[in-house]
Amino acid sequence: MQRFGTLSFGHYGPLGGGRQLTAGDSMRQAIDLAQGMDDLGVNGTYFRVHHFARQQASPMPLLAAIAATTERIEVGTGVIDMRYENPLNLAEEAAAVDLISDGRLALGVSRGSPETVVRGYEAFGYTGSDDPRGADIARQHFDLFLRAIEGEGLAERDAASPFGGGTGMQRIEPHSPGLRSRIWWGAGNRDSAEWAGRMGVNLMSSTLLTSADGRPFDILQAEQIDAFRAAWRAAGHAGEPRVSVSRSIFPLMTAEDHLYFGGRQDGDQIGVIDGIRSTFGKTYAAEPDVLVEELLADAAIQAADTLMLTIPIQLGVEFNLRVIEAFATHVAPSLGWQSTRA
Repeated sequence: MQRFGTLSFGHYGPLGGGRQLTAGDSMRQAIDLAQGMDDLGVNGTYFRVHHFARQQASPMPLLAAIAATTERIEVGTGVIDMRYENPLNLAEEAAAVDLISDGRLALGVSRGSPETVVRGYEAFGYTGSDDPRGADIARQHFDLFLRAIEGEGLAERDAASPFGGGTGMQRIEPHSPGLRSRIWWGAGNRDSAEWAGRMGVNLMSSTLLTSADGRPFDILQAEQIDAFRAAWRAAGHAGEPRVSVSRSIFPLMTAEDHLYFGGRQDGDQIGVIDGIRSTFGKTYAAEPDVLVEELLADAAIQAADTLMLTIPIQLGVEFNLRVIEAFATHVAPSLGWQSTRA
């Protein structure tokens, strides 16, 4: 592990006791937290994207706001559901954010996770899928999106246009030349990870794997990462791809930490998602020295270059920043972390 950041689910709504976290509160707190993390040297801040839910659904304005008010921290998604996206519009927005951030965008995309509605992407106008979960639409959209950010001409120029005219094919604008190398695919199984390797994009290994053979989650995930890298090499892509994994990790430093998370240390969980028996990773909550020992033994964390900490955004900026600072100070250096402030 060389880098770490946070993965926020962006929940908002009732907090209990008559308190309410609004959508605006959630986004403003995300900006404030990212600024604090940038000062600490944390490497990235990433956001889950869910439609028809009280969570972040349109991340580009938020990423642009963070990019414009920070210096070093990577901004990204984990992941955008490509079933819902107009590929060319997404290519324009992604290039704009990448340019605003001076190349700090890490755009994670995928088929998306299970929804709160039935085939919600059809309400956005994307119909005709032959797959009950819309995976074919996601792959089609992703293919066109990659062509767009690579600078391929996709629309014929109008020679009679009073706004420049010309002949040949016109690419999407703006264009950010390095963006293609900062695209990630979110994968929840080995086949999807191998496909990402062949496509030559980075890997965001999911918070779950659609496999349950009795082996620990971290072992299954490390095998998925190995398969991804093997597919990358076999396809002849240059350089080394990046790989991220996400975990719930809480250093127990104060009585408040013990109150919230002291009983959260648990093992892997088995459940059914999208009708498939799956393995979910465990939560780590312990004193820093214990955490270091446990995380060094996590095969997938050791195989990845980036660790994303899932954070309880509902507890506010001050609390989350203290948790992140405790991890950065007392745990991350022993795992190989390289601060952006180094």
